[in-house]
Amino acid sequence: MATTTLRRASRAFVLSAAATAAMIVGAGTASADLSSAQLRSTTDSYLYTHSLNGFQSTRNNRPYASQLDWSSDGCSNSPDNPFGFNFVKACHRHDFGYRNYKRQSRFTEANRLRIDNNFKEDLYEICAGNWSCNRTADVYYAAVRQFGNS
Repeated sequence: MATTTLRRASRAFVLSAAATAAMIVGAGTASADLSSAQLRSTTDSYLYTHSLNGFQSTRNNRPYASQLDWSSDGCSNSPDNPFGFNFVKACHRHDFGYRNYKRQSRFTEANRLRIDNNFKEDLYEICAGNWSCNRTADVYYAAVRQFGNS
């Protein structure tokens, strides 16, 4: 009799723990819509506060996917890995900036410059001081300044 009671108690505990875990996991993946101000702040944080690797991790999870545009065509009409320098993460964040600032009606010339300058900083971070990489980054930056608004 004691064994049966212990089994029931154990089973109830396991089921309760499983239900609690499911609720916690479910709550972690669902996200309520952000207000307009929160959306702008979140976008800016992903662009300017997160490290490039932190942004990439966030991008992989695609939070607020109904409100934020996470799509990217990589480095557009340029190679993602010119001369073996992997620029694609910087291109992903640059696309995120352009797409979401346009979506949020904030794509002014001043904001475009800020997004482009952030892109250049990301490229230089990827280059880690390599002279050839930095010159390639300069070409990519010049291209977005010249053609990024078209």
